[in-house]
Amino acid sequence: MESLTLRASPSTAAPLRRVPGRRHAAVSVRASTGAGEPDLSVRVNGLKMPNPFVIGSGPPGTNYTVMKRAFDEGWGGVIAKTVSLDAEKVINVTPRYARLRADPNGSTKSRIIGWQNIELISDRPLETMLNEFKQLKKEYPDRILIGSIMEEYNKAAWHELIERVEESGVVTFPYVYLGAFLDALEINFSCPHGMPERKMGAAVGQDCDLLEEVCGWINEKATVPVWAKMTPNITDITKPARISLKSGCEGVSAINTIMSVMGINLKTLRPEPCVEGYSTPGGYSARAVHPIALAKVMQIARMMKEEFADGQSLSAIGGVETGNDAAEFILLGADTVQVCTGVMMHGYGLVKKLCAELQDFMRQHNFSSIEDFRGASLPYFTTHTDLVHRQREAINQRKAIRKGLESDKDWTGDGFVKETESMETCRAHKLFHVNIKSGSLGFGISGLDLVKPRDFKSLLDRVPEQSVQTSIVQVLYFETRK
Repeated sequence: MESLTLRASPSTAAPLRRVPGRRHAAVSVRASTGAGEPDLSVRVNGLKMPNPFVIGSGPPGTNYTVMKRAFDEGWGGVIAKTVSLDAEKVINVTPRYARLRADPNGSTKSRIIGWQNIELISDRPLETMLNEFKQLKKEYPDRILIGSIMEEYNKAAWHELIERVEESGVVTFPYVYLGAFLDALEINFSCPHGMPERKMGAAVGQDCDLLEEVCGWINEKATVPVWAKMTPNITDITKPARISLKSGCEGVSAINTIMSVMGINLKTLRPEPCVEGYSTPGGYSARAVHPIALAKVMQIARMMKEEFADGQSLSAIGGVETGNDAAEFILLGADTVQVCTGVMMHGYGLVKKLCAELQDFMRQHNFSSIEDFRGASLPYFTTHTDLVHRQREAINQRKAIRKGLESDKDWTGDGFVKETESMETCRAHKLFHVNIKSGSLGFGISGLDLVKPRDFKSLLDRVPEQSVQTSIVQVLYFETRK
């Protein structure tokens, strides 16, 4: 993929005047030259990314070195580890991770399917992190760098933090960069552990009244796009998502980690991870949370589609390790896909695998761009009541087909090919009926009673309209379950 960066002479590089109520971003243009290759580039809240894969806030974005590595490997964007005004109040402990493996005996060679952490936000001084942000934007002016911020319940503190992370933009030649040195902000309303007494993290995200107030403070001050990161530890995740968007946020991210206790050591009888004999509930991530994340993202996406215009964005998070995992999120309506624990397990080079697998999926379906299939699966979710209605209607339709064209009197002359196919299906079922009556399906299957002739019709109504062989297998299956 070729990269085209806008350049300007020093005389044309004056800082852009900000317009009240508008968001500003780095000036960058990228173009794909791969003929016939699926295009992975996305544009989110005015930000152009070469692919939808973003480093999620956490250890993979904790300092300049690792964020630089992420850009070098090809990640579409990086969200730095969450920062606050006073890093001295952040004190981490060790050990702070615990893992769940696929092997029930916990073999270290088996696959990690669950990962718990009790880690807090960044313990590095804010000024240090800000200097590293500036350095990264000097070196990678066309890459998307997003700051994650969290602060206590204090308007002045939130405003100060936003001012600090949105300090005056830097201009380097021959590149032109206009605006703040962060392209967007993600607000951590969802960390499930640490400092709830200061009304930080999930303590705000779980309280819609607090959330609305704090979002108002943030959007009064912010001049770059703002994403609100949602907690899954709530009954209806659409409520905080709706409030965040109505309060001015340009997007939402979902989900953060799930509150959990990883386990109890059955030898010591102490919880894990164990710190001086004690532990605390922490955040659960990795492959095991993917189905839960899919459900939460689906709920938010449906709400956004029904209640908001197309300008707001959705960034999906949860158990992504393959391109197919990402495709599922995009099919539900996600604009971008964040990966954090997956990077911790598989390394920064994972992005190449993700891109290749996502492109393979797109080729299989002849999709040329992300927009070709974003949200395509969303219309197929409904209520359980509607599922019952749909199945009842389908059964009635199958019954109607089986009832028709059983003799010459049923011919209508409307579409002989279709009517012939219907008749062939009915004859197949009649043959199946004869086989059952004659007892030819016994073939020594232990513990299986043959279907009685008088029960055949009711049983057949439960079998989908398929071939005789498939129907036989399904009937045997039904009988085995009795």
